[in-house]
Amino acid sequence: MGAILVITSTSERLPYENRGALRAEEATVTQPGALIRVYLIDDHLLMREGLRMLIGSNPNLVVVGDAGGWEQAKDTIAALRPHVVLLDLDLGDASGLDVLPQLLDVLPDTRVIMLTGIRDPEQHRQAVLLGAMGLVLKEKAAETVSRAIERVHAGEVWLERTLIASILNDRSRKASSAADDAELARIAQLTERERELIALVGAGLRNRQIAERLVISEATVRHHLTSIFAKLDVADRFDLALFAYRHHLAKVPQ
Repeated sequence: MGAILVITSTSERLPYENRGALRAEEATVTQPGALIRVYLIDDHLLMREGLRMLIGSNPNLVVVGDAGGWEQAKDTIAALRPHVVLLDLDLGDASGLDVLPQLLDVLPDTRVIMLTGIRDPEQHRQAVLLGAMGLVLKEKAAETVSRAIERVHAGEVWLERTLIASILNDRSRKASSAADDAELARIAQLTERERELIALVGAGLRNRQIAERLVISEATVRHHLTSIFAKLDVADRFDLALFAYRHHLAKVPQ
């Protein structure tokens, strides 16, 4: 598998294909010093206990609940208000891919990381298209899980570069010539400054870094992003980055 590609995002997740417009504010961002609330859904009790110990060793994280599957979790998870849910892709007699849409319907502002031992690129791709903000293989080092939780909670996407390439290829195959023409028309509306900013978003820079690079304020960066999202009809920075890679407005980070 390729290296991890992290893209900062001003929206809560890569949305469903038909999900609505970008929210103006991040509903799940905690106050400075507050703990990141994590919920675990995994059918193996031993795995859940191990994750509890791992997450408990990070002073920024706290496990607020766990369950062996969606049926066990659905009646209590909303009241626990987790910021991040670690969801096993293989729940024994159920698939995390089936649980994910139900989970996001109940907790639309919660970010989901798929935790899996399954090396199936197609299932990984489907998880992202269904709304997962990250995917971590169970074989990864323990600190990777904590780091992924913190980064995804901060509004970033935690994915393998090979998965990004797969999603790009999938969207390219589905695009019709009419859709391509419409996208080119949207691109033509961009100003030179907006194109500069798009390239920096594609490189994975945060708002503060973009502001420093372009010698503008962070408020101006946010204003430009709002304009770009509207012109290109994209929902968040992750969609913007994919759009930019596909149309050569930005280079995929090496």
